[in-house]
Amino acid sequence: MPEFLTLKPEAFGLDISDLSLKIIKLKKKRGVLGLASFGEAKIKSGIIEEGEIKDEETLAKIIREAIGKVRGEKLNSKYVIASLPEEKAFLQVIQMPPMTEEELKKAVRFEAENYIPLPIEEVYLDFQIIKPLYNHLDHLDVLIAALSKKTVDPYVASIKKAGFIPWVLEIESQAISRALVKNEVSPFPLLLIDLGATKASFIIFSGYSLRFTSSIPVSSQKFTEAISRSLKTELAEAEKLKLKYGIKADIKNKGKEIFEASTPVLAYLIEKIKTHISYYQTHVSHEHLLPNGKGVSKIFLCGGGANFQGLSDFLSSELKIPVELGNPWINILPEPLKEVPGLSYEKSLSYTTALGLALRGVREK
Repeated sequence: MPEFLTLKPEAFGLDISDLSLKIIKLKKKRGVLGLASFGEAKIKSGIIEEGEIKDEETLAKIIREAIGKVRGEKLNSKYVIASLPEEKAFLQVIQMPPMTEEELKKAVRFEAENYIPLPIEEVYLDFQIIKPLYNHLDHLDVLIAALSKKTVDPYVASIKKAGFIPWVLEIESQAISRALVKNEVSPFPLLLIDLGATKASFIIFSGYSLRFTSSIPVSSQKFTEAISRSLKTELAEAEKLKLKYGIKADIKNKGKEIFEASTPVLAYLIEKIKTHISYYQTHVSHEHLLPNGKGVSKIFLCGGGANFQGLSDFLSSELKIPVELGNPWINILPEPLKEVPGLSYEKSLSYTTALGLALRGVREK
C-alpha cells in the first residue's frame, strides 16, 4: 500500500471532566518533544454530572470555543484523543491461556462477562496483553477495559457536534499512567492519586500496566468547602487561604485554623488510601513482579489539588510511604525539566491527563 494512505493524523489531547476541560497538543521537532498548544475552559455545574454528559450541545460549544482560544500554535487538526470518566469505567487484569490475538478477541469477550456488572452488549470493551516483568508465563495477563455505551456515546456526539473527530477515547487512568510513570514501566507498584475538583482517583501501576483503579468523593473542592465552613468565609476566600497556608500545623493563628479545618477531609483521604492499598496487596498474588515487589513503594500526586502545600509531606508521614508530586513531563521533556514557558510545573499537574492523552497522539503517528 502506498505510504500516503497509511499516514496517521496529528491529534491533540482533550481532557473532559465535570467542571473543566483541558487541551494539549505536543509536537516533535528534531526528534525532541515539546509543547505546541494548550488551553482550558470551565464547565458549569450540571452539564456533566459524575462523568455523565447531560447537555451535549452546550458542551460542544464549550469545546469548540476553547479549542479556538488555545495558547501557542493554532490547532489545525480535527483529530481528538479524549478522556473518558474514571468513575464510570470497569478495569480488570484477568488471566487467559496462551493463544493468538485473534483467538483472544473472542475469548476475552466471554470471560469479561464474569467481571463487568452490565450486559456485554451494552458496553464498549477493549483489552491489551500485559508483558511480564519477571518470569515467563504459562498464561497471559490481560487488562480489560469497559464502559457503558450510554456513557461513551454522548462524549462521541459532543466532540462531533463541536466539529472534531474522536480518533481515540481513553479512560483517564490510562492517560495519567502514561504521563507519570517513567518509560511506562515500574518494577514495583506505584500509587498514582489524581486529586481533581470533584473526585480523587486511585491508580495502582506495576510492571507494564495499571492494575487497579478506584474513585472516591474527596476533592480539592472538599478541602475548600471544609475551610469555608469552619472559618465562616466565602468559597473564593477559603480557596485563597488554602493555597496561602497549606497544611502547616506549626503555623500559629490562621495557618493552624486552616490545618484544623482540613483535618476531617485529610483523615478520610488517608483512611481510603490505606484501605485501597490493603485491598490491592491482598489481590496481587498472580502478578509477575520482582521478588518482594508486591508492596506499594511510592505515591505520586497529580491534579490541581496536588498543589495544596504540605499535602505530600503530611501523607508521607501518616502513611509511612514516600509521597511526591508527580512529573507529568517525565516522558516528554529531557530530565530534569518539569515545565515549559507558559505552563508552570504547578499548573502542569492539573494538565496531567491531557498530557498523557497528547503523548499517545504523538506516539500513534
